[in-house]
Amino acid sequence: MLRSLGRPDILTTTLAAAGILMVTMGARQSLGLFIGPIGTSTGLDIATISLALAIGQFTWGAIQPVAGAVADHFGPRAVLIGGLVLLALGSAVTPFVHSGYGLTFTLGLLAAMGAGAGSFSVLIGAAARRLPMEAQGSASGVINAGGSFGQFVFAPILQKLIQTLGWMGAMWTMAAMTLAALPLVGKLTRPVDKPITHTDTDHGVLKAIGSAMKDRSYLLLHAGFFTCGFHIAFLVTHLPGEVHLCGLPPSVASWSLAIIGLANIFGSLYAGWCISRYRSKYILAAMYASRVLLIGFYLLMPRTELTFYLFAAGLGFTWLATVPPTAAIVGKLFGFRYLATLFGLTLLTHQIGGFFGAYLGGLAISRFGDYGWMWYADMALATFAAVINLPIREAPVAARLSPA
Repeated sequence: MLRSLGRPDILTTTLAAAGILMVTMGARQSLGLFIGPIGTSTGLDIATISLALAIGQFTWGAIQPVAGAVADHFGPRAVLIGGLVLLALGSAVTPFVHSGYGLTFTLGLLAAMGAGAGSFSVLIGAAARRLPMEAQGSASGVINAGGSFGQFVFAPILQKLIQTLGWMGAMWTMAAMTLAALPLVGKLTRPVDKPITHTDTDHGVLKAIGSAMKDRSYLLLHAGFFTCGFHIAFLVTHLPGEVHLCGLPPSVASWSLAIIGLANIFGSLYAGWCISRYRSKYILAAMYASRVLLIGFYLLMPRTELTFYLFAAGLGFTWLATVPPTAAIVGKLFGFRYLATLFGLTLLTHQIGGFFGAYLGGLAISRFGDYGWMWYADMALATFAAVINLPIREAPVAARLSPA
């Protein structure tokens, strides 16, 4: 797959974007491991901590179109540097807060804004503007795999750090790891010898957004991505709690998250390969449908370590592999000039779903003592997402951005 990216400068751009995403997603997707230790240390209940992380889910999505628009207009360099610094700052300050409001500020706002500014919309948008059309699918798969590799690496490392240094030491270490990614920004944004140009017509970001929000296929894409966010945020936030309910050690949760990340490396690369061969809407429908079957499998099986690891491997294959085909559809519909902005809006919808997945999971465990209703809601929404993607039209709609 890397050979399809061609020139060395294009490969460098792709791998730099993947490296940045490895850090921002690895840190963000491992926060569920801190819920128990933070609760024990501060006395905060799980619903309060879940609300802070749920706000973080929404904030991560809300910053995406804003960061994407700024990057589209001024370039991605300052956005990415600011994002990494904010993520590090939010992580470093968290051990000093002891209230729900403080946790909401550090993890729900600062760290989430930083992770969002250094995430999919800006990174994929920056790479797309520098890559030829034939490399788009492969590049998006590699970049997405970087985020998955981050989850695979960060989850077991942070769990070990929590056990050895305590959750505060783990947070400070995570902040240092985030700052270590700053040199990659220069690799991603440096000038190339032969700039890649696209023929997208530029009629302004507001007109692009207005046209997109009137497009039925774009709105259907949003509806499916809402479900993806609900599903992922629920699991990444509450999987450690589910493992605890089953009487299994915390290491099962960290290794399950790591297995999800490892499996999604292959899923992301496969999704990038599929984009150039199949219609992206069918790829998305198949991914969402597979989640219905996997959750059903989990609910029917005994709660053992093997069950969690098999469940994690199956889910991981499609975990965030939905990102490359979703971005591909946005690019096909509207071109690449404002891809960071328009794809950022779909990520906002994704994270609105993420807010409900994280917060309702906390309410469910507080009220009912288990996550039963959340699993059934997850299956229903995944079925809806699989069906709602089928009517999407992938033909270009550039004519709609032309003057009347």
